[in-house]
Order: sequence, then C-alpha cells, then structure tokens
Amino acid sequence: MEMTGKLTEKKPPKMIALVPMRHHSQRVPGKNYRPLASKPLYQHIISTLLAVPELSDILVDTDSPEVIAGLRENFPSVKVIERPAHLRADDIPMNEILLHDTAQIEADFYLQTHSTNPLLKAETVSRAIQSLISNYPAYDSLFSVTRLQTRLWDQLGRAINHNPAILLQTQDLPPVYEENSCIYIFRRETLLARRNRLGDRPMMFPIPAAEAWDIDEELDFRMVEIMTQLQKGAE
Repeated sequence: MEMTGKLTEKKPPKMIALVPMRHHSQRVPGKNYRPLASKPLYQHIISTLLAVPELSDILVDTDSPEVIAGLRENFPSVKVIERPAHLRADDIPMNEILLHDTAQIEADFYLQTHSTNPLLKAETVSRAIQSLISNYPAYDSLFSVTRLQTRLWDQLGRAINHNPAILLQTQDLPPVYEENSCIYIFRRETLLARRNRLGDRPMMFPIPAAEAWDIDEELDFRMVEIMTQLQKGAE
C-alpha cells in the first residue's frame, strides 16, 4: 500500500503485532511462561491482541520451546518465528530483532508490545492504532507513555521539572512522560532508515498507569499478581 500522504483509502492499512519473547530471563527466571493468574504470562498479551480488530496478524518471535508449544496448542492462529541463534544473546538490541522480524512478513505498520505487559487492554491498543492512523503522516510513529507529576531530579541532584525554591503541589507541576514500553507502532521503512522504531515525528500516547506495569523485576511480578486478583474480585 502506498502511503506517502494522508491515509484516505477505504481499505485499512495492514497492521501486524510483533511480540518478542526470550526463553531466558536474567532477573525473573522463566518469566515469559511463568504462571500468572492460572495461565502462563505470555498468554495474557496474546489474548489481548486477539481482541484488537485492527490487527491483521500476531507474530511471536521466540527461542522458547515452552512458548512455541503453548502457542501451537492454544493459539494456532498466531504465527511463530523461531529466533535465530545469532539474535539470542542478552545484549542484542531490540531493533535488530525487529529488523529480522519485519523482513519475515510484510505490513504497512507494525505494532510491538511485550509479554511483560499483561495488564494492557485491547481497547487501549485499538485507540493507539486509531490515533496514529488518523494522524499519519503528521506523526510517523507512536510510542506509549505514562504521565508523571512528581518531583524529579537528575543524578547530580539537579531538579528536572520543578524549582526547589517554589514548593508547588505535585498536581500543579508540569507533567513529564515516561516511555513505558507497552506499545510501539512504526513502519519498516523507518526502522531501516533510523535503526530505531521511532521516526522523525513520533506521537506520544499516554496510557493509564494501571495498564502500564512492565514486569522487569520479581517485585513487578508480585505486584501484577495482586492487581490481577483485585481486578478479578471486582468483576
């Protein structure tokens, strides 16, 4: 699909979800397939993505036998790419993995998320897609952020977003935004040209903090377990 200008075609652009999942995890052993709320962690994000109508396909890049077997048994419509050996090391940049994956299946846009974002909601993913598509090419890519209104300091003890001599209430501070790694939307052309998911004009897409929890440490896993239990109890 040619998309040099604003998207006006009746046919929606082809959007493919990419979900990288390593078998090995440094800080939380086996986290991608560790049980969370009675099912493996990775199954939460797969179920979410399957409920997003704008997605044409879901592609999982993994070197995990457990993940591959589980996907084939429980999610046969999900495409699996077995990660090549040269891309499995801990220090391989994510952009190199994405360059490999986007070469395997053609699309107009790619949406990347992680299995470690189990609280992300399908409607939030849909809103992100619609936001970029309706504003393309004024914005050429998108990344999700969490809005922060708190007093921040750099490593040298310098105030970043406030004047220490004027003690404003935190709700009156100018907001800053944290890249939360939940959603990235980009085109392969951008990735090739910049070796980066973000283009020249990326859109920041705020999402609720309750959805933005990324499991990076053991404490994160425990907190997400508690939040999942609370959500189930409220249903």
